[in-house]
Amino acid sequence: MMHLTMRAAAAATADSAAGGFLEAELPAPVAEALTLVLVLLGAILCLSAAVGLLHFRDVPSRLHAATKPQVLGLLLIGLAIAVSQRTVGGILLGVVIVIPVILLQFATAPLSAHMVGRQAYRNGTIQAHSLVADEYAESKQTPPAAG
Repeated sequence: MMHLTMRAAAAATADSAAGGFLEAELPAPVAEALTLVLVLLGAILCLSAAVGLLHFRDVPSRLHAATKPQVLGLLLIGLAIAVSQRTVGGILLGVVIVIPVILLQFATAPLSAHMVGRQAYRNGTIQAHSLVADEYAESKQTPPAAG
């Protein structure tokens, strides 16, 4: 009986130690400063994406400006949301909540940019002289049997 009581006490101590770790808090000034820096960097990246859309003239440059900094800016803002929770458990929960949003953005931004670029190529709005390699040039030619 004594052996079972010691095991129960050891298990309770381990549970409280794990719970203590998850309840540990970042100091408020550190959490607020880190959140502020992450949000500021994310906002600057999102702003640079918007400026790039207005500044660049051709479709491939605009697509690059629209996808790369915007996705990284969203990642930094998502991390800021997680850090703003201040407790270790809250930060982990925030990361778990933000991860699907960021993964969807990582999956859909390049895919949509590819589709817009492909359509711009088909419409002829991309200048052929600006392309380094034109892998779709053969597909634009009509085959001889097509009439």
